Amino acid sequence: MNAFVDPLGASPARLEARDKLSGSARYLDDLSRPGMLHAAIAQSPHAHARILSCDVSQAAALPGVIAIVTGADIPARRVGGMVKDETMLAVGKVRYMGEPVAAVAARDAETARLAAQLIAVEYEVLPHVLDPEAALAPGAPILHEDQAQYVRTMEGGGSGNLVWQAVLAEGDAEAAFAACDVVVEGIYETPAQYHGYMEPNGVLAEPEANGRVLVIASCQSVHHVQQRVADELGIPMSQVRAQVPKVGGGFGGKHASNIHSICAWLARATGRPVKLALSRTLDMEIQRSRHPARIRLRTGAKRDGTIVARHAEILLDGGAYADESPNVMTFAMLMVRGPYRIPHVRIEGRVAYTNKLRAGSFRGFGNPQASFAGESQIDELAAKLGMDPVELRLKNAVQQGDRWIGGHTLTTCRLSDCLAAVRDAQAAAPKLPAPRHGRRRGIGFASLTHISGLMGTAASVHMRADGTIALNTGCVDIGQGSDTVMTQICASLLQVPIGQVAYAAQDSDLSPYNWKTAGSRSTYMTGRAVVGATEQVREKILDHAAEMMECAKADLELRPGGRVGIAGVPGREVGFREVAMRSLFKSGGPIMGFHGLVYDGERFDPKRALMQRLAFDNLGVYTFGAQCVEAELDEVTGKVEVLRMFSAHDVGRAINPVSCEGQIQGGIVQGLGYALTEELVWDDDGRLANPSFADYKLPGIKDVPRQIVPILFEEPEPTHPVGAKGVGEISMVGTAPAIANAVAQAGGPRLRRIPMTPERVLDALEP
Repeated sequence: MNAFVDPLGASPARLEARDKLSGSARYLDDLSRPGMLHAAIAQSPHAHARILSCDVSQAAALPGVIAIVTGADIPARRVGGMVKDETMLAVGKVRYMGEPVAAVAARDAETARLAAQLIAVEYEVLPHVLDPEAALAPGAPILHEDQAQYVRTMEGGGSGNLVWQAVLAEGDAEAAFAACDVVVEGIYETPAQYHGYMEPNGVLAEPEANGRVLVIASCQSVHHVQQRVADELGIPMSQVRAQVPKVGGGFGGKHASNIHSICAWLARATGRPVKLALSRTLDMEIQRSRHPARIRLRTGAKRDGTIVARHAEILLDGGAYADESPNVMTFAMLMVRGPYRIPHVRIEGRVAYTNKLRAGSFRGFGNPQASFAGESQIDELAAKLGMDPVELRLKNAVQQGDRWIGGHTLTTCRLSDCLAAVRDAQAAAPKLPAPRHGRRRGIGFASLTHISGLMGTAASVHMRADGTIALNTGCVDIGQGSDTVMTQICASLLQVPIGQVAYAAQDSDLSPYNWKTAGSRSTYMTGRAVVGATEQVREKILDHAAEMMECAKADLELRPGGRVGIAGVPGREVGFREVAMRSLFKSGGPIMGFHGLVYDGERFDPKRALMQRLAFDNLGVYTFGAQCVEAELDEVTGKVEVLRMFSAHDVGRAINPVSCEGQIQGGIVQGLGYALTEELVWDDDGRLANPSFADYKLPGIKDVPRQIVPILFEEPEPTHPVGAKGVGEISMVGTAPAIANAVAQAGGPRLRRIPMTPERVLDALEP
């Protein structure tokens, strides 16, 4: 028999690898049901307009059309996480071009699309506004005239086009600036970015015989889908069941969608299953983007490089609806100080409504915008001081035991080690051939930070009759490998091979609650829940074994392969199967464990910092890292090419090192697109100009660096039972500033706006 290998810290093949590699994995668009109808959406042709009438008669007369729903057919029930400002379909007016105004269910997709085009809507076109500063100016067109009456879960905003505003401060920044020897300031701009998941959003809704509706969605949380569908349909959550098939990526863009409720409404109205799988264009037009940002930043330091003060004004473009804008803004504000000891900080944040697609969650959650500004300005400060940019970062880097802005204690911090590691790795790497004539080469650095702990989660574990284990959580694997990681944790604690742990698919009827797969929280938060539930099972196994072997529980130990023995006595043991059978048929009942928690780290300290209207009152377990980029600038074409990248990360304990490295590499490539090529662009009339991969430029294989070197620092996080922290987002947040810093270090222009397209680079190169 093969020796047991502890799966914790190993890199076994992903649980779903065979399904995905063979093509047998079933995604939303692979699903079908007998009698299934297909849905299509009628969209607004205007960025801002009042709906005067909606005539569906021609569409309804089309053979094969079974049902049509418009805003007039639904209660004006507004939903939203922080601001309830959105309805399932447009009611009364439309606020961005492409907004859903009606939906059709028909016998086939072609008929549904044709019927949607035949819906005749009469509009009164209104003035629109696309820029957040213009939206907040006096006299701007107002998107939400009734905003003051909206239900809000927090204060700040609520008038005009101001979605939300907040202030965060420590010390006395203005007084500190007066005492600084060197001050740098600038305005930094970041774009709307499309999530770029391989699989567009989709949903299949099916009425059940008991009157409920089953919603199968490509999503990041079955519980979030269940709640939103129930809210929008005005029915109890008990009447909605949500499931998830395999998910082809999410990055924050699939946490919930109005298409889920649209299909659920049509399914209930027709009594038949209804499916809607968005085209790429439709997905880009009606789902979500990253928040465009404009950040005015000022940093002051002493002549020796000690950073003393930082002041930031952050303006986010929230699009037509609030979605998660307050949360994203709060996190951007918490991150814009950077991972540095800066005693005097003032940060002011505002989010504005504009007549564009809503902005929402996206990998990094406000941190990429904040870090682009903050890490770019660190290099500008270094240049003005005449210091090496790495030495400036090391001089001011936070350390273990320091406090983050707001008061959170840094329980682990390897930032300095990460900075030194990428610097040394680049210096020791084989030298690249000299750049061709007309190309300049530079090296750029960035410090990284993110969090792992927030919101609630749970897990359940039970032992089956044969002694194998069933594990269930609400954590949806959207490609990051969480199914495998949770199984590794459970298997390690019980000392069984991962093949003896079955991980259940997520189902809102069966799965313990999980907020969602987001915020780099799965390994830290749901991992803690898995540990708690598994330890309960472990204790019950030992209780039974002690009675079976007539010994003290303290004398027992778990042995590899699913057995329990007396410590120091090799021959005395019982197997998990024997324990399971005893529990099921003789004594005690089924062996089960359940553990749930809400993030329980330190809350913000109002005595330490001024915190006005922040959307969170606690989050944390900070992760750290550093990146080094080697890049070349072509002076003729303006193209920036990233040659190599070194990325070091403080990961706590790497449960699955290969998955950690994959997350780092994937985040870097997504950050590369953010830095150099990706930008959603709207025409002056509010039309999205590039809603396809033909015009929206994701990085291709020739754009990816020749070498991406992940470096893992493992120091167990004391607040996690097996020492883990999250790594899903952090690698993306520093990529854009590291590239911008490399361009400047090469003698190129200081680029404060991304993406750094060839056109923008050439414009900046011109005298």
